[in-house]
Amino acid sequence: MLNKTELQILVLDDEPFMRKLLSRMLANLGYTGVSACDSGQAALHLLDLADHRPDLILLDINMPQMDGVEFVRHLVEHHYAGALILVSGEDERMLQSVENLVVAHQITVLGHLTKPVAPDLLAALVDRCLTPLPNTASAHKKVYAKDELQAAIAHGELVNFYQPKVSIATGLVTGAETLVRWQHPTDGLVFPDQFISTAEHHGLIDALTRAVLAGALPLVRQWRDAGLSWKLAVNLSMDNLLSLEFLDVVVDLVVSMGVRPQNLVFEVTESRLMQDPRIALEILTRLRLKRFRLSIDDFGTGHSSLSQLRDIPFDELKIDQSFVHRAWANDTQRAMFDASLGLARQLNMETVAEGVEDFADWNFLRQQKCDVAQGYFIARPMPASSLPAWLADWEIRRGQL
Repeated sequence: MLNKTELQILVLDDEPFMRKLLSRMLANLGYTGVSACDSGQAALHLLDLADHRPDLILLDINMPQMDGVEFVRHLVEHHYAGALILVSGEDERMLQSVENLVVAHQITVLGHLTKPVAPDLLAALVDRCLTPLPNTASAHKKVYAKDELQAAIAHGELVNFYQPKVSIATGLVTGAETLVRWQHPTDGLVFPDQFISTAEHHGLIDALTRAVLAGALPLVRQWRDAGLSWKLAVNLSMDNLLSLEFLDVVVDLVVSMGVRPQNLVFEVTESRLMQDPRIALEILTRLRLKRFRLSIDDFGTGHSSLSQLRDIPFDELKIDQSFVHRAWANDTQRAMFDASLGLARQLNMETVAEGVEDFADWNFLRQQKCDVAQGYFIARPMPASSLPAWLADWEIRRGQL
């Protein structure tokens, strides 16, 4: 962990006044390792000097010759492992766009500041460099091979976690989403981003989905026996919708478990285009006819769009977390959220807001009269055995909201 005298900071701005002002602000905050450059070329030259590589760059995004966007691309080429703070007089949407680009390049971005820079906001962002940050540029996740995943499914190593959903109006639990994990014998708990793509690419996704359903349906039956009408959501891959046989497998499994279709929600995210939309449309429509509920997941991202709402009889619209968390503080996010919520209301669909991280998010959703909330503010995903203890704690918290 670095302290204020060890942290190396580079101020990159073409305006002499801003370079001096930011350097003076940093000095007043106790940061002594501050240097400044007036162009991207000069900054890149400094990066090549091993003894002068900065831990943090304050980057003006609107500069002549080499602007900040181009400079970020060159940072990747120069294997920059530090962090960035964007500084500009551009509007909020432009700053957010550049920030998203930096993240896409796997460079740590601490945030952005608008000119004129407020000293307290500068201090809050720079101070984040004094705590260890994940090195996203070097992060690498193991992706598992077909044979490993096939064996895991056969040996029952896949386990379900559940993330509760609650009514925003009452705080009462409405159900949960099923999230699959792999309890690997040597690697521990493995998350789906490390094996779902393998399942899709090697024809294992139907077997994986069957395993998830088989593990989740007894929980739905327990809820029914306890007099609870909670709904359990299960994610479907578009690859599940390539064969008409998948529908029969689902129906047979649900009937054998004694579960009512109305208590199951199939969440569909079209992360890639359908190979044969006719088959997918038939399966989804027939599922709906059999009284299963359908949800369009991550609405507004990927290919989950208006055409899906037009063509498929969805009951529920899940507003993506990128439009929910801190929407109350971001005009662009707020516009996306309002548009999604308004569209769902016009189509008589229930709305579920993902990514509810804190009380400010919760309060915003309550003011907007969104239907259901899901996120870390309510609960993290957990094994089924942890749900009763969480519920007891939530009942206490619910009375305080």
